[in-house]
Amino acid sequence: MKVQDVIDRILLDSCGGKQLTDTCDQLVSGNPDMQVTGIVTSFMATVDVIKEAISLGANMIITHEPTYYTGADRLDWVGEDPVYLAKKKWIDDYGIAIWRYHDHMHMAQPDRIYAGLLKEIGWEKHQANEGSPWIYVIEQTTVGELAQFFKQKLSMDTLRIVGNPHMPCSRIGILVGGGSLGLGQEYMPMQLMREQNLDVMVCGEITEWTLCAYVNDAAMLGMNKAMLIVGHERSEEWGMKHMADWLQPLVSDIRVSFVDAKEPFRYL
Repeated sequence: MKVQDVIDRILLDSCGGKQLTDTCDQLVSGNPDMQVTGIVTSFMATVDVIKEAISLGANMIITHEPTYYTGADRLDWVGEDPVYLAKKKWIDDYGIAIWRYHDHMHMAQPDRIYAGLLKEIGWEKHQANEGSPWIYVIEQTTVGELAQFFKQKLSMDTLRIVGNPHMPCSRIGILVGGGSLGLGQEYMPMQLMREQNLDVMVCGEITEWTLCAYVNDAAMLGMNKAMLIVGHERSEEWGMKHMADWLQPLVSDIRVSFVDAKEPFRYL
């Protein structure tokens, strides 16, 4: 099977074959006619992920996020940048094809990043509104207990909280990745909390002057609001983990492996 065959089967399965014309989903390296020896799925094609793919005998990486440091993997700025050149040498020397699967993954029904996260934390039956992956109703707990739950489920040592850890909560919002930045509308996360009467928002990326400040002020005013910040990678990696399961039958006997990109942060 060729690289393009794999891409076509994924798009047919997730979007009925529909392809966006304005998208960041692209073949970042390699060519469509390469024969695929093995596939790795991961949140990001970091150097360690590339090395692990090589050790697994895989020559195709399907990544959710960019490989070369900008949203559209632009290369007009890199020039002779030593980081870019060293990473590209690994990719080229081992003949790795890297395909980004982002926009089409989110437009699938259901959104396959959310589907993977929900499977990982076991919240499929807690979704409040069918077709909406943002709102969940759980048995009452506290913010601190909810934080411990996410730390355990998402294999995290540290998780940031805004608000009172002793606050009771049951209506939970989840905005994975950059969703909590508002996706072009800074007020969207605050509006969602208000309209859906959410107690806690679980977030990927944050901007400290938007939702973070809103929840912080609400907590200072004695309102029942809090926020858990798990980070972009920890909130979206699970879609790529469980992609390996649904992709395997589509590519027959080509081995599909998940490689965890892992959090980029160390905490001192």
